[in-house]
Amino acid sequence: MKVIYGLNQIRRFRRAVVALGVFDGVHWGHRRILESAVDKAKRIKGRSIVITFWPDPHREESLYSLERRLRLIESIGIEVCIVINFNKKFSIIPAEDFVKNILVNKLKAEYIYVGANFRFGRDKEGSCEILKKLSRIYNFKLKVFDIVRRNNLAISSTYIRKLIREGNFKVAQELLTRPASILGRVVKGSSLGKVLGFPTANITPQHEALPSPGVYAVKVILNKNILSGVCYIGNKPTFTSKKYQPICRQIKNIEVHIFSFYKNIYAKEIEIQFIKKIRQEKKFASSLSLVNQIKKDLIQVKKLFSRHQPYPKI
Repeated sequence: MKVIYGLNQIRRFRRAVVALGVFDGVHWGHRRILESAVDKAKRIKGRSIVITFWPDPHREESLYSLERRLRLIESIGIEVCIVINFNKKFSIIPAEDFVKNILVNKLKAEYIYVGANFRFGRDKEGSCEILKKLSRIYNFKLKVFDIVRRNNLAISSTYIRKLIREGNFKVAQELLTRPASILGRVVKGSSLGKVLGFPTANITPQHEALPSPGVYAVKVILNKNILSGVCYIGNKPTFTSKKYQPICRQIKNIEVHIFSFYKNIYAKEIEIQFIKKIRQEKKFASSLSLVNQIKKDLIQVKKLFSRHQPYPKI
């Protein structure tokens, strides 16, 4: 997939089929739009194109980082992705100017695909109704996709973030069409886990939504290998020394103990897939009490995986 950053780099493409949206999480509803754009472009021998925005115009915590979003968009078969820097200058462009100057004059869009709740332009004045009117003026075909619902609730990135924070990973997986997870790089930590007898890989995550503090049964994807383990997210309340604390309280430590794994994986990228929350974060009276609890956590997670059946694919 060709990735284009910025408006100045946009050029015309032959028979462009353009999907517009943030597509944070590339969830079930998003996939319908993107897959349809790919299919249409193939049928008319055109180009499937996504226009997305970074940072998120909704000013919300992202489900996925931009890098990960681009990987998922590419995996669906999109040929070109245009990333627009959503800054103050861009945010005040009138809706019709965006359509006329960017979609029509720059891209020569022949088809435009959007979700029913897509808003754009200055003060979010642009809507699907506005796009319908402009499609007649500027001669492009518009396809609007209904909002996908589950149990009468709209499937949205906001809803999925809530599920992840609450530890409802099974439903989150159904809506994402993949396990709820974070992507990050292994970095050097305080080595506290090793001192306690349970070595961990410390993760610096990409800008992605995290579950609430606590202990989790997880699968770890490393170089396409699937491993099992226990992940801790939190601020280590048992240990008050600055050595064991993150730079600021808003930043959470993310550590994963991988079962029967002893390799050095510093600087490696890993994906942590969340299966089940085991317990809340807790302050223990002593390090010995914490060690005893960790032993119980490991036993519980190993039992879980011994009988765990993967969630069905959607």
